[in-house]
Amino acid sequence: MSTPPAGTTKKWMFSRSDYLAPLPVPTGRKPSDVLNIIWRKNDVFLDIGNYSIGSAVMVLWPMVLLFAFLNYLSPDPLIWGGGLIIVGIPILFVVFGLFREVPLPIRFNRQRREVCVPRDNGEYWIVPWETVTAAATQYSSVSQAGKATMGLLVIGFENSDPHAKDDNKHFSLGFNCGGGTTAMALWECMRSYMEIGPEAVEDQTARFDRSKGIWATYLDDLNKAAKLRGWFITALWEGFCGIFIFNTLLIDVLERWKLNPPPDLTYPDIIEWSKPLPPGQWAKRSPELEAAIAQREGELAAQTE
Repeated sequence: MSTPPAGTTKKWMFSRSDYLAPLPVPTGRKPSDVLNIIWRKNDVFLDIGNYSIGSAVMVLWPMVLLFAFLNYLSPDPLIWGGGLIIVGIPILFVVFGLFREVPLPIRFNRQRREVCVPRDNGEYWIVPWETVTAAATQYSSVSQAGKATMGLLVIGFENSDPHAKDDNKHFSLGFNCGGGTTAMALWECMRSYMEIGPEAVEDQTARFDRSKGIWATYLDDLNKAAKLRGWFITALWEGFCGIFIFNTLLIDVLERWKLNPPPDLTYPDIIEWSKPLPPGQWAKRSPELEAAIAQREGELAAQTE
């Protein structure tokens, strides 16, 4: 399956696609884990999960409040009916997902420059890092309500087994991050970790190991935010918006239930594969990637000038 070279952008009237890999060259964006997809990070590997219960709550809870407010202003069965259809069905999917096992993470091993991709029935793939594909897709629609823009970061993996069946050759993972520069920043979390190191990527993995209760943790977060932004902004954003608009307390409850701790890869071979290697045994970049990165860095430098 061929893809355009990394760094290529294709634009249409209502959509845009940015091809980010292969080869994994810099995007020019700062890595940012906007969806909290990083589950584990150390000097050997990075675990990326696609189970984001917090994002689901942050999207659905404001819609629940909106329909409740509309019904308060003008009680109407149509509002209740519309709310049950628009919000109720996604809530049922979320509730159903809460009673299923959390999918295993994808593990990026920077010392071996390989990726472990868990599959069904206890199988897994080991994929060379430089063969991973990534694209940021963004599309817009226009209606009477105005312009709406949506997008994805799509990461693809190819099974290296030449004897694999057709339905077991390709696997892709999509992240609803809005596409465009946001998707690039999310992809940079993985690319920068693999090509630069763990220090290049900030993470929020501390939330998976909270010894304090929900309210005590929330107060600690308020104090940390106040030191950075002051109490007025903290009370407005983390306080009012956090509790009433996005329901961060409910998010904390659900994350403690499903992701404390996140699921781990327990295959014996992968446990051995995940152990650190002596620096002299670390895998190196291919000459093709070295040349591609140098060319891309030159292009980015010219753009900034």
